[in-house]
Amino acid sequence: MKLGKWTKAMVGVLALVMCLAPMALAGGVLKVAVSDEPPALDQQVITSDLATMIAQHMFEGLYTFDSTYKPVPMLAEGADVTNGGKLISLKLRQGVKFHNGGEMTSADVVASLQRWGKFGSRGPVLFATIEKVEAAGKYQVDLYFKEVFGPWQSMLAFINGGPVIHPKAIMEKADKKPIDIKDYIGTGPYKMGRWNPGRFVELVKFEEYAARSDAANGYAGQRVAKIDTLHFIPVPDVSTRINGLKAGDYHYAEQIPGDLFDDLDKDPIVNTVVNTGPIFGEMFFNSKEGIMKGNYKLRQAVQAAMDLEPALMAAIGPKSLWAANGSIMPKGTFWYTEAGVKNYSQGDADLAKKLAEEAGYKGEIIKFMVSTAYPHHYDTAVVVAKQMSQAGFKVDLQIYDWATLISKRGNPKMWDMFFTHHGFVPDPILFSFMSETYPGWWATKEKLDLKAAFTSTTDQAKRKEIWSKLQSLMYDQVPIVKNGDIFTYNIATPKLTGVGKSSLIWPQFWNCEIK
Repeated sequence: MKLGKWTKAMVGVLALVMCLAPMALAGGVLKVAVSDEPPALDQQVITSDLATMIAQHMFEGLYTFDSTYKPVPMLAEGADVTNGGKLISLKLRQGVKFHNGGEMTSADVVASLQRWGKFGSRGPVLFATIEKVEAAGKYQVDLYFKEVFGPWQSMLAFINGGPVIHPKAIMEKADKKPIDIKDYIGTGPYKMGRWNPGRFVELVKFEEYAARSDAANGYAGQRVAKIDTLHFIPVPDVSTRINGLKAGDYHYAEQIPGDLFDDLDKDPIVNTVVNTGPIFGEMFFNSKEGIMKGNYKLRQAVQAAMDLEPALMAAIGPKSLWAANGSIMPKGTFWYTEAGVKNYSQGDADLAKKLAEEAGYKGEIIKFMVSTAYPHHYDTAVVVAKQMSQAGFKVDLQIYDWATLISKRGNPKMWDMFFTHHGFVPDPILFSFMSETYPGWWATKEKLDLKAAFTSTTDQAKRKEIWSKLQSLMYDQVPIVKNGDIFTYNIATPKLTGVGKSSLIWPQFWNCEIK
């Protein structure tokens, strides 16, 4: 080839590359700075909010929640309810592809529900009332109930510890242990890429994703992977998360301390994203082993020692981001009740000592586990542990990373109390303490009887009345102590569009773009 022709050819090639390069990079890589590394992403058995924030991009359930927290279909098209509410026939969407290329059918849904019902974090709550689950054709699954179960849609919609759908071949061999990374095969807009421990979890766009056609609404409706790759990067130091976002190293950063909110909200190079559904910290008591087992008086004594406003102030900061609310559900919601709340945040060391003496407490060490992964966990626990010590309790405050705490809390011999938090849920049946299999293992006859009555009616007025009794029982038997309502927030670069000024429970990055 002559030089002139070669030069013209190369110019043509370079012009083509210049045209194609922006197209190849248009989606880009979203970098999300997270507070820690998740223990696993298996949503059926893991209830970590951090894990859910990542996993929701890969895994989907039959139902989800819209922006009003109403449960609506996702992988299901809908359902027929017959036999007085005891038969739910789920109609499945057709043409939904798994990340391995296979089509989702009723066989996959049945296997996924059965594994979740037996081993899942929340599944046993629903499956205690289910007689059997059967495939009725390729795209229908029938749920046969022993009795009416009012909140079945909410149970199927909540992805955290919920019934996400996997291929049958994976579910048939799965048990209570989290499934392997190679088995992270779902139906979501993103699929598993790489997990480089200590560096990032990578999700990549799933080109064959079968999106819903209805408009995006909360977690419901159409999901579009506009960004090619998501990197969730563990950055334990909060200052590094904030400064890294300001410097352009990250597009989004989670778990930002409350005392920085006012300044960050005024910063033009930062967008604050407030969670409109409050979370609440909760201290679980061990109902299976140790000195707390069946000793309600001792638990009441520990509860009486706690003054939770100073703990909230230390952990969260501005009063605009927290509320000392003893009701398990926040004010303004249908489920709010003041039943039992007279025992919330008493801060009475003398009463605590009196109750402890009546309980037979003789100075035994109380093993209290907490993680540094969430700053408000640690900050609250430090204040509470000091208040307990001032009331005469011997506290061993054990500090772990999140993955270690999760592994230890499953062993009832390892702890007496542990600190975690729970996100807002639209129905109380979704709280982890409502499951007898969740660490803490609250399973008294009184609780089980009330729970059965709570779930066996679709009359919301009756359900609220029973919920009030359940909350009152919680203040008597003290399976948990709630610290208060917390309005968390994250931060984003203005270059990231589609995230809005608030999120429901977990931020999601489908339908988002990097400008």
